[in-house]
Amino acid sequence: MEIKLNKQMKNLQKEIILKSVDLGDDINDFEVDIGSYEVYDNYITVSPRCVRCNICFEVCPVGAVSPPTFLKRANIEDNCVKCEICAKSCPISCIYVMKTKSEINAENGDVKYRLRETKVPHRVLRMENISIDRSKCENCKNCIEFCPTGAITIKDKSIIEAADNTTYPYLEDKKYPYIEEKLCIGCGFCANLCINDSITLKRILGPIIVTKTLSINQDACVQCMLCEENCPAEAIKLEKDKVVLNDSKCIKCNVCSSKCPVSALSLKNISAISEDISTKEGSENELNGADS
Repeated sequence: MEIKLNKQMKNLQKEIILKSVDLGDDINDFEVDIGSYEVYDNYITVSPRCVRCNICFEVCPVGAVSPPTFLKRANIEDNCVKCEICAKSCPISCIYVMKTKSEINAENGDVKYRLRETKVPHRVLRMENISIDRSKCENCKNCIEFCPTGAITIKDKSIIEAADNTTYPYLEDKKYPYIEEKLCIGCGFCANLCINDSITLKRILGPIIVTKTLSINQDACVQCMLCEENCPAEAIKLEKDKVVLNDSKCIKCNVCSSKCPVSALSLKNISAISEDISTKEGSENELNGADS
């Protein structure tokens, strides 16, 4: 998915002025000079397809995801560090990681925005066990509303007893929710939204698939300690004039690399590193072949 937006320079200038002046000021008395500009960034957002499973809220290491409710989907807050763990954990891929480019051409007055979706690998999610205490159930049907696989349906008590090969004498003869375990993916939205906590879920959430690595240039480091002071996971420290990374705690965000004043830290995609190595090896092979 790719989105392209264009804006006129005069409209951007007006927006900046409106955000900078007081209410009583006449905006016509102000001018703003905008030069050519180009910046790249990442943007993470939750689509309306959110099923309120709460996984993104639970796994966010910095508390940057507001929890979903029945009426409102999860939301990425401003303190997001772009580690992408929420997107890698979403069971239905409704959290998008977007690469963004903002470009201003002062000569022709063009203002362009470009957003392109970046695919992220998803960790394993499996339902291990799920059950319903129907004595607590009020048949509100919230559990049916957002189930992404249609695993929850309403059935007569007699059908449920036949399917479970047992009897429930303490239940009234009426319809109750029934979970088809073969269809359940263990997302947990039903347990999260159940108003009486009548659904119990045990799931398996696999390890996060690492797609980035932090490269450290010890020679360039000036021991300013900005990386240690700003790391949200306390994964990086300065010890004996060396930057020491605890890779098991590192969440592969971009905080330390963006704060480093001398670019001694660089967050790189593992695939890009592999491509660089392959290119380098190919060049060396060509040179060796030429020498022979």
